[in-house]
Amino acid sequence: MSAAPRTARGTRTRAKILEAAERVFESVGYHEASIVKITDQAGVGLGTFYLYFAGKQEVFDEVVEDLNRRVRHAMTEAARAEDNRIAAERAGFRAFFRFTAEHPALYRIIRQAEFVSPGALRLHYGRIVEGYVDGLREAQLTGEVRPMNAEVAAWALMGIGELVGMRWVLWREDDPGTGRRPEVPEEIFEEMMQFIERAMAPDGTQGKAATNE
Repeated sequence: MSAAPRTARGTRTRAKILEAAERVFESVGYHEASIVKITDQAGVGLGTFYLYFAGKQEVFDEVVEDLNRRVRHAMTEAARAEDNRIAAERAGFRAFFRFTAEHPALYRIIRQAEFVSPGALRLHYGRIVEGYVDGLREAQLTGEVRPMNAEVAAWALMGIGELVGMRWVLWREDDPGTGRRPEVPEEIFEEMMQFIERAMAPDGTQGKAATNE
């Protein structure tokens, strides 16, 4: 098991190793990655690596968990600023796509986890869905969304976000001006949100999107 750092310097060193591992796993994949490549990228020695991680599998699982924690934080913070569920969905999706543009490793490493560490994959999606389900159930109690199976809805919404992000962020070329991945085009984002708003609209209404036609 990984060891918790005992000092602030140790915390920084461990974080540096995780960042290096993320870059290495993203660029060459799990099977071509090595602890030597990770330590070279981090600028630390092999002995330092083993102070914090037992091996490549463990640091890979930690990278997945770290990416998961960061993307959930970005989405939750964005959604928390809104005062209704549909607005929170919009803010959460925008935060997710922005995170994806800034950290394409999220997709590439999670895809590897399907074969390298199925448990880490399930943990990643399960933690996202757990928070989603709680939010949807609260919104149903206040009548902001229609009655539905919150777990099914959470998985469906997560699938929409993931595939739209893959198509319009991950598969597009980097912006030549910034060197970053482009964000989802506004017209695509609005089309996606109209679809979601209609699906979630309280019974007896057609949702905000329909009133804009």
